[in-house]
Amino acid sequence: MKLDITRMMAEVVGKHGSSGEEIEKHWPRVQSILQTLEARRKAGELPFYDLPDGGEFVERIEEYAEKARAKFRNVLVLGIGGSALGPIALRDALKPACWNERPDELRDGLRLFIPDNPDPELFSAVMEICDPAETLYVVITKSGGTAETLAQFSAVLTGLKQAEGEGYGDHLLFITDPAKGALRQIAREEGIQSFSIPQAVGGRFSVLSAVGLVPAALVGIDIRALLAGAAEQRETVFRREFDRNPSAAFALLQYLAHVERDQPIHVMMPYANALFRLADWFRQLWAESLGKKQSVTGETVYSGPTPVAALGATDQHSQVQLYVEGPFDKTFTLLLPQKYRASVKCGKHYPDLDSIDYLSGEDLGTLLKFEGQATQRALTAAHRPNMAFIIDEISERTVGGLMYLLEAATLVAGGLYEVNPLDQPGVEAGKVATYALMGRSGYESVKAEIDKERERPPRILE
Repeated sequence: MKLDITRMMAEVVGKHGSSGEEIEKHWPRVQSILQTLEARRKAGELPFYDLPDGGEFVERIEEYAEKARAKFRNVLVLGIGGSALGPIALRDALKPACWNERPDELRDGLRLFIPDNPDPELFSAVMEICDPAETLYVVITKSGGTAETLAQFSAVLTGLKQAEGEGYGDHLLFITDPAKGALRQIAREEGIQSFSIPQAVGGRFSVLSAVGLVPAALVGIDIRALLAGAAEQRETVFRREFDRNPSAAFALLQYLAHVERDQPIHVMMPYANALFRLADWFRQLWAESLGKKQSVTGETVYSGPTPVAALGATDQHSQVQLYVEGPFDKTFTLLLPQKYRASVKCGKHYPDLDSIDYLSGEDLGTLLKFEGQATQRALTAAHRPNMAFIIDEISERTVGGLMYLLEAATLVAGGLYEVNPLDQPGVEAGKVATYALMGRSGYESVKAEIDKERERPPRILE
């Protein structure tokens, strides 16, 4: 896997790109950030860096997954945000398309359902599909108190107890904080099987912990290869040379595009359906980590870029018109696989129609690969800065490496923006309001404030 930054540079896209002098000016600051991050990692403050080590933890997951695959047909993950987006990205990237719809004989793992929103229509439909007798329910919440996840858990538990009686606990697996929270308490009191999320690993950085590894193992993904790919990138993310550190280079180029040239929108556009949900995972990683009201010094800054997930070639027909001829407020990161895992050839049916016949014998993968190159060319000709991750093939190794690289880049970007990339106070504010509205004890004062706000005359159009 390589990062091609050619088309991010001013010598190719003009004034909308970065110059060598600009990079040289800002790189010493990146080196200082890397030094600080490496010291914090060695002090144990940033354990996500060392998740690729796995060790006995991986063996436990593999042993559990092997037994579960022999017992169940479905796994239903109850989680939201980082507890769902990572597992979804891994399933879609590393298992065949339409995984859950494939006949049992064409699957080497469990069907994996992740209804990552408490939408009653979605959730009831999934519960109708998943027979409790055949289903393992994996409840993932770091805090053990996420309202959406616990609501889903409560809803599932009713039917599960009715169907399985005293054996309902055998259908449950908790992934949560190692010591505290409601789920940890239930696990201890009822003997529910559980895995821990390291205390200093936040949800959006947890894909290489039990949060991502357990669902991945249950569907038959090689989690050792996934971690090995991440470990390969760990050798690069602390390098002090710009040309040898694609992670830090990615962070710096995106930062400069935003603050120096007013390009706050970062579009990630994979040319593979398998990687679209990885772009969706990155959207949370980038937005929740860097979108902050206050800097690390307490200054009000209202900082942060806006990540967008697009899909090639689909969005060439829905968004690229805007990207090529709209405002100069965007950068583009294409994910370009060099080889696809399936081959579909075009037939020869209309030899007298050159508008169709030129496709005869060509592979759809060739078409999609050329579509990516065409988008690069169109963006570059319109002076739109764009870069590309060149991926040899979509595999556990490359996906693990890419996710690790992007996580590391996010911490470097946090240093450049001078914000804390590991907290999410804006998200917490919404959680508190939800708790108050749902009547959770301890949030009565917030509920009183909300009730007072409701006294304002509404302005509703019909």
